[in-house]
Amino acid sequence: MLPGLQQGQEKMSKSDPSSSIFMDDEEGVVNDKIKKAYCPPKIVQGNPCLEYIKFIIFPWFNDFKVERSAANGGDKTYTSHEELIADYAEEKLHPADLKPALSKALNKILQGIMKTLSVNKMTSAGCKVKILVADWFAQLNNKMGGDLKKIENVGHYLIEIWKAAGMDLNGVEFLWSSKEINSRASEYWSLVIKIALRTNLHRIMRCVQIMGRNNQDLLTSASILYPCMQCADIFFLKADICQLGMDQRKVNVLAREYCKDIKRKNKPIILSHHMLPGLQQGQEKMSKSDPSSSIFMEDKEDDVTNKINEAYCPPKIVQGNPCLEYINFIIFPWFNEFKVQRSAANGGDKTYTSHEELIADYAEEKLHPADLKPALSKALNKILQVIAFSCLCEFVREQLLDISQ
Repeated sequence: MLPGLQQGQEKMSKSDPSSSIFMDDEEGVVNDKIKKAYCPPKIVQGNPCLEYIKFIIFPWFNDFKVERSAANGGDKTYTSHEELIADYAEEKLHPADLKPALSKALNKILQGIMKTLSVNKMTSAGCKVKILVADWFAQLNNKMGGDLKKIENVGHYLIEIWKAAGMDLNGVEFLWSSKEINSRASEYWSLVIKIALRTNLHRIMRCVQIMGRNNQDLLTSASILYPCMQCADIFFLKADICQLGMDQRKVNVLAREYCKDIKRKNKPIILSHHMLPGLQQGQEKMSKSDPSSSIFMEDKEDDVTNKINEAYCPPKIVQGNPCLEYINFIIFPWFNEFKVQRSAANGGDKTYTSHEELIADYAEEKLHPADLKPALSKALNKILQVIAFSCLCEFVREQLLDISQ
């Protein structure tokens, strides 16, 4: 059980708001509580900040990032709690640097808006949706270092993101690939083998990019198994519609080709959602390895503003404009409008209620990037704030319950 944040508090207390992080705490409140928390230099035993890092931050992120001046040792990423404890005990890491890093980590959230919007469209149309939390696939792709327990934690976390983002859970069922496969192992692996036998290696290798890897030197034998398993999932779950991103379309096509090969009439319908482009010119899709290419749930308000300010958004150019893509696929579905605040000299404030109207004004230069970008930043930050507070608090609550049991 996590201790309270103040000295001598063996456990958190609902009657003492300063003793812990609560579900309704806003970012500023979290920052203030951590700032005031008991965290004496060099003292490891009974230090609640170190406990939070050990039982919340490391299981969640698999590391702990500290930003500090060169005079204080420069930025450092800790990959183990033991390493962190050693530095702290030797005063190589000071509370003045540790606390802001802890606050930032507690306020981080990953991205999950597009999936929520897509699922809500389907449920509103009467579809029953099965979301497969692909823990075994993540292990095959060496996510979280292949640690299945950590992957499971991230899976629960993603579910909370979707809930916080407003996913309508009526008609939605979350399934874990490991549990589903183990419950009907003979049926599943028989299906995987049948697909593998009817698909040549060249065809499988064309699907390998679904793992987000193109360098064959980095691939393992699991890369061959991965597409066959993903294809099998479609039939194993008895899915009529495959709803994945455009980057996954090759494995969906593989499923339809398999149906043709075995003369199955009812082929799965491919319903791929749009992939947001990167924010820089010529980037076809966002990249986790390039932080400047997209907006992440962990981004602070200033991060979002800076990224949008630097984004490719030339006047009058509609095609290949990532800012307009964000407005079309994120802002309008979320708010049903897009509000632009500008001076009277630039046309005054205007609320757009359709993407077509926005595109027309932008193409005719009635709306300039200097007015569009601040409006986009403001709208994105509103969404992120709502999701971050809700999801973070729920995740922390689940972690604390798990630890206390």
